[in-house]
Amino acid sequence: MPYQPSTPLLALMRKLAALPAAAASQRRISQAGIALIKRFEGCARLRSDGLVEAYPDPGTGGAPWTIGWGATGRDTFGGGMIGPGTCWTHAQCNARLEQDLTRFAAEVAAAIGTAPTTQAQFDALVSFHYNTGAIARATLTQRHIAGDHQGAAREFARWNRAGGRVLKGLVRRRAAEAELYSQ
Repeated sequence: MPYQPSTPLLALMRKLAALPAAAASQRRISQAGIALIKRFEGCARLRSDGLVEAYPDPGTGGAPWTIGWGATGRDTFGGGMIGPGTCWTHAQCNARLEQDLTRFAAEVAAAIGTAPTTQAQFDALVSFHYNTGAIARATLTQRHIAGDHQGAAREFARWNRAGGRVLKGLVRRRAAEAELYSQ
């Protein structure tokens, strides 16, 4: 007798098959996911004039320089690269976060494809990718796609190093991401 999927599984398979192909790339991080990112990124280095100033990476003491809610790389407001002396308004920090989260969510959606994913799992994966940039190469992603959600949740803890050393902040962040992922 051929395998017959259970009724709930069959219903899920039909729903997934009915989704337009573009639906996966349109996934967005929820407010819970944004709150998690903001909790760990902080909008650090607020100056007395109200501007937010860039700071060096805590793991390396230098590059990549970070500003606002964890923005690195190009300075979309002042030109050039984010580095010493880069300053943004709080509104610019929020705008950059929104831009970055749209991009990171699309990259996560592309990496996981059509793998069944709850909103909490998606949020945790976006937070992980926002901090590491590693969604495409992480074993965590492979386990998620394979449906090994417990294994994927355990993988978060492996990403706790910066500059070759374990950072307490990364240990706490990965634990929070794993907790959100497992909800």
